[in-house]
Amino acid sequence: MDTMVLLMSDPANWAALLTLIVMEVVLGIDNLLFISIITNKLPEAQRRRARNLGIGLALFMRLFLLAGIAWIVGLVEPVFALFDHSFSWKDIILIAGGTFLVWKATKEIHHHVDPDPEGDMMVGKAVTMTLGAAIVQILVLDLVFSIDSIITAVGMTPHVPIMVVAVIFAVTCMLLLASPLSAFINKNPTVVMLALGFLLMIGTTLVAEGFHVKIPKGYIYAAMAFAGLIEGLNLLARRRKTKGT
Repeated sequence: MDTMVLLMSDPANWAALLTLIVMEVVLGIDNLLFISIITNKLPEAQRRRARNLGIGLALFMRLFLLAGIAWIVGLVEPVFALFDHSFSWKDIILIAGGTFLVWKATKEIHHHVDPDPEGDMMVGKAVTMTLGAAIVQILVLDLVFSIDSIITAVGMTPHVPIMVVAVIFAVTCMLLLASPLSAFINKNPTVVMLALGFLLMIGTTLVAEGFHVKIPKGYIYAAMAFAGLIEGLNLLARRRKTKGT
């Protein structure tokens, strides 16, 4: 506690904390989109449990990685080179996680565009996976988002207590937003498609970052915000049209 008070006496650390909180919340929303889409495919009685478990795993994983901060920093060290490009464990994890996210988002988009009435995706039926399968998928993406989050945090501040505060704040926001976001996505099919598009874009960005192709995240989130604004206007227009009929 005394250490935290001492750290917060420096205005630069306050700035680092606020910036880190914003970054962690944004990454947390990306994580939460995936969790919401996956858990909405479970029986309704299991959804809250799966969401809470997924978010709890995200918190545990981030705090566990913070405890091994020296190991995390070591993940950026090159382990092999290919075609004049060196790759670290971080790059490998980002490429694998991004590829998984692209595959999963593409698969879900296909199911929504061309549902198979004789397969898992039956008309009017949302249950297409077990709780165990959902948790495994959430765990994989929790790991990817957590490593990306912690490595980015290390580049912003050397103080672990500040990182811990930012992580706990972000995960608390995830817990508060989980149920409303999940319900909103479930009730609006076009929002589901938009969220899957976001996940597809995020997965592509992770793969590109793994190959050392830097895409400014500000551009990504600006595009997501613009698309979200347009979808919000579409929802408002449909709601008013429904009331007028």
